[in-house]
Amino acid sequence: MATSSFSLPTPTHASAPAISNPISKPKKHLVMSSNDQNMQVITEPDPEPPARKLTGSSQLNRWSRARAIRSGRRLDRPVPWKPATDTNTISLVETEEGRILQEELGREVEDDKEAKPIYMVSDGTGWTAEHSVNAALGQFDHCLVDRGCPVNTHLFSGIDDVEKLVVIIKQAAREGAMLFYTLADPSMAASAKQACKLWGVPSTDILGPIIESISHHIGVSPSGIPRGAQGRKLHLTEEYFRRIEAIEFTIRQDDGALPRNLHKADLVLVGVSRTGKTPLSIYLAQMGYNVANIPIVLGVEMPRPLFEIASDKVFALTINPVILQAIRKARAKSLGFNDNTSSNYAEMAHVREELEFAGKLFAQNPVWPVIEVTGKAIEETAAIILRLYHDRKQQCSMPRISKRY
Repeated sequence: MATSSFSLPTPTHASAPAISNPISKPKKHLVMSSNDQNMQVITEPDPEPPARKLTGSSQLNRWSRARAIRSGRRLDRPVPWKPATDTNTISLVETEEGRILQEELGREVEDDKEAKPIYMVSDGTGWTAEHSVNAALGQFDHCLVDRGCPVNTHLFSGIDDVEKLVVIIKQAAREGAMLFYTLADPSMAASAKQACKLWGVPSTDILGPIIESISHHIGVSPSGIPRGAQGRKLHLTEEYFRRIEAIEFTIRQDDGALPRNLHKADLVLVGVSRTGKTPLSIYLAQMGYNVANIPIVLGVEMPRPLFEIASDKVFALTINPVILQAIRKARAKSLGFNDNTSSNYAEMAHVREELEFAGKLFAQNPVWPVIEVTGKAIEETAAIILRLYHDRKQQCSMPRISKRY
């Protein structure tokens, strides 16, 4: 079977720049003889440096391809095996290495056929595209978890010229991927839309419709310049410095340190070990909140300042005991503990006792909201905390997170 090529005529759309049509030809072909015993490698002259040979597991091979594409290097997939007809070939004697390579390539093709690829293209960091797609994929957990409908996502960030964009869309067409993009430059977005249409790649512009709607709403035209572009000025605002100070404060107040400073915190998180207090604190600090966290340890008295500060800034975290035990076992293993180590840290009896101890503390302080973190991402827990925090602070009839630009 010959490798399919894509022909892209010169665009006629006035707002989109012309898109070149780089012809893709594989640098190497791996083929099998008719008796399926020997592999042969056909090497063709190529002015470009040859791509590094991919070995190892199929998952690592996919990651390597993704890294190669992100770096702008063209990387074509192996063509299906077929009997060799070219006499100018190099015979690869069957060895253990050859059998392994054959097995890995076969598994790779099989795995890629099973998983549906999703490409995400951004002219910036790709945060918006990645989080939008991940949020949408959350609606398919019922089949993604057990690999009933496997999906492979690939993020391409910093794509700021049409040439790189063409290579990615061309690769998406070969792999049968769908493509989501967040491109601030209207001409780049138009080129992406046109190229995807011509090559038959299903695509969605995530950012464009939102920008257009805001533009109509406020009556101002968008700049069309990506956030990280060189021509865009970076303003060191008061909010920027407040976020830096919040991160520094949160690091100093981690794990119950310096309880005398709790009155300076915007948010105080309390919970037993491994309920996600530290990563949640750092996440909130990056949004500009001064956060402190206090661990609840069985038999250890809580610091007095915790009960002297305003109760509406304290948030309690709890978790399912079975999940907590599994997390603690993994943590203990990562620290080098084994079954012979004398510790009840991950024992179910101790886990339940510690959670009961925490539950009694929460009951004694009914103003503290108790948030169940089982099965929740850090972002979800943070959203709940911030909704409650702003609702109390602003006394809104409907919980919201208000911010002025």
